[in-house]
Amino acid sequence: MGGSLAGLPAPVVVVVVVVLLLLLPPPLCSSSRSLSASEFSRADFPPDFVFGAGTSAYQVEGAVNEDGKGPSIWDTFTHAGKVIDGSTADVTADGYHHYKGDVKLMSEIGLEGYRFSISWSRLLPSGRGVVNTKGVEYYNNLINELVNHGIQPHVTIYHLDLPQALEDEYQGWLSPKIVDDFVAYADLCFREFGDRVSYWTTINEANILAIGAYDNGVLAPGRCSYPFGIFNCTAGNSTVEPYIAEHNVLLAHAAAAELYRTKYQAIQKGSIGINVYTFGFYSRTNTTADLEATRRAIDFWVGWVLDPLVFGDYPKSMKKMVGSKIPSITDSQSKQLKGSIDFIAINYYASLYVSNDPAPKRGLEDFNGDFIPSVIPIDPIGLESCLLYLKDTYGNLPVYIHENGIPTGYNVTLDDTVRINATKSYIGGILSAIRRGANTRGYFIWSLLDVFELLTGYQTRFGLYFVDFEDKNRTRKPKLSALWYRDFLMKTNELKAI
Repeated sequence: MGGSLAGLPAPVVVVVVVVLLLLLPPPLCSSSRSLSASEFSRADFPPDFVFGAGTSAYQVEGAVNEDGKGPSIWDTFTHAGKVIDGSTADVTADGYHHYKGDVKLMSEIGLEGYRFSISWSRLLPSGRGVVNTKGVEYYNNLINELVNHGIQPHVTIYHLDLPQALEDEYQGWLSPKIVDDFVAYADLCFREFGDRVSYWTTINEANILAIGAYDNGVLAPGRCSYPFGIFNCTAGNSTVEPYIAEHNVLLAHAAAAELYRTKYQAIQKGSIGINVYTFGFYSRTNTTADLEATRRAIDFWVGWVLDPLVFGDYPKSMKKMVGSKIPSITDSQSKQLKGSIDFIAINYYASLYVSNDPAPKRGLEDFNGDFIPSVIPIDPIGLESCLLYLKDTYGNLPVYIHENGIPTGYNVTLDDTVRINATKSYIGGILSAIRRGANTRGYFIWSLLDVFELLTGYQTRFGLYFVDFEDKNRTRKPKLSALWYRDFLMKTNELKAI
């Protein structure tokens, strides 16, 4: 698919191809790329490995104007018609009112963990200052319900839904002012919920935040500049803003992690990490140019986030290529950044073939304009290779797979056999990586329910549970994948092809 898009900037290619992938029926796993049909069970994994599923606040909760919640940048973005199907998440799966029933559904299929996010604007409607007690009450109720059912809460503090008030005040992640506001918000989360939450992720998809929101404009607040935007953005600079935003993201994470470690960790006994969107990376050919381009792709997608947090600075290739557009990390910042993660969380959906783009002739640069990617859907070997790369490169820190899922079309209801077969293959790849020494600790299917998808609205479904969006009660029904996951988790049965 990537070949016909080769004239576009690389991140635009990736996002366009991923959107197309989400809108097309999912292919079956290619036999040339999938694992052999070996058999294994839940018992083959370490006893402390956690299997779960996930959602995020904006995508599942709804209740957009209820109980004191303030608007987020996603409310503004979707109400402006920026999502491909023109939809919003004003109601979505209505998780805000169905949390008890949803936790019961988790328990019925044996989920060991639930990965969800907290809405910043539900707790702090203006981004700072007065706390919305109704918001605190909601998350306390959800967490208590999970704990009472023996389900581990894995909490993401920020899942791309900045309070609109902070975007209006100082352009959100483009301003260093956001660091103090984010730390104050994180402090509120640790204080209110940390006695029951042991796994904290500061920021979801820290790299996609910068690329999608400030390079190609496909995510809120939708900033970009020609010719890099998916939409016709009214503001932005794709050559500079992604690097500024990412720099502030990393500083905000490090400051929040430092606060947690000094004020809460010894008492609450939890851990803190960050989430990065990644791929399996393959060189299109064995030429030196393509191999070097693949190395750059890894640095720009993964190293951009993880190198500063493990080693204290950006990858050398990025600093060489981007030059003064990427902010310098000072000595004091490096000290705070280095070692500021207890674990790495990843979101993985596909792999990339990478080719060198020898001479972009646009006279412009954006995030990664000198290599050309094309997407490989459903690649368990790519996930395994990703886990092994993280092991070898970043000191074998614990790794949690926060998102991995297979889309089906809106009209596909309960028969999602393709999701079952793909998930089996992915779980097999994870087990293979563990047996090769990868310190992988958990796997969360995206998603527990059909929800509003940030790129495709309601045109695709990822849920283990079908949600009837035409029904005001948002009725849930288990898909075949939910029943299969239940059997795997609760009966420790061997995985066999359906």
